[in-house]
Amino acid sequence: MADAKKAADKAAKKEARAAKRAQRKQTWSQFWQAFNLQRKQDKKLIPLMLLAILGAALVFFLIGLLWGGQWWMLILGIGVGFVLAMFIFSRRLQNSMYDRVGDTPGAAGWTLENMRNTVGIVWQTKTAVAANTQLDSVHRVIGNPGIVLVGEGAPHRLKPLFEQQKKRLNRLVGGVPVHEIIVGEGEGQVPLKKLQREMTKLPRNYKKNEVYALSAKIEAMDNVGQGGPGAGLPKGPLPKSANMGGMNRRMRRAGERKKKG
Repeated sequence: MADAKKAADKAAKKEARAAKRAQRKQTWSQFWQAFNLQRKQDKKLIPLMLLAILGAALVFFLIGLLWGGQWWMLILGIGVGFVLAMFIFSRRLQNSMYDRVGDTPGAAGWTLENMRNTVGIVWQTKTAVAANTQLDSVHRVIGNPGIVLVGEGAPHRLKPLFEQQKKRLNRLVGGVPVHEIIVGEGEGQVPLKKLQREMTKLPRNYKKNEVYALSAKIEAMDNVGQGGPGAGLPKGPLPKSANMGGMNRRMRRAGERKKKG
């Protein structure tokens, strides 16, 4: 009995190690593919990464000399340089992705879905909670600031969508701060590249557990009223060449059914 249990535990540990190796291999493969794709279209990437590694190594080497020949500082400098190089790569990759999605419908929703939770900071995103036939849409983020409604599209068409969502939210969670952000390049709007940064600047009114409780309450409201105006809008950026005719018809029919109901 004991031998069988030990054998089972050993097999489980072996499988866990194999799974970790497979995960590391997949992660490395994805990184390498992303790096190759980025370096082909970004000619400054490799020079900047090399500059970061060599520059950091040189600085730490000189500091080591000033401290009386501490040669180990060179190794530390190379390590710091690699960290800086990876930071440069991730930032330039992110910027190029923003450039590719551009102003396509759904780009803001894609950006919000890729916001990372950190210690004490939580984001619960639901894309396209409201939309119209012109593909203007409003996304909802529940987080430490309260509720953030993020719109992409023409401001004058987004206004009624914002008001619709605020009325629904006030009926259920009145008193919770509701922030509005419009993504774009116009006056008073937030560029797509700066959207995540703008979100983090909002005041933190709620703790992590309070955010989850608020999100669960609003999700329950959504489940009761599913099939609203944003139900037919696909998630993520839409190709600029996409045929929107069928989507517009579906959204109009959804709106007509809601009015009849």
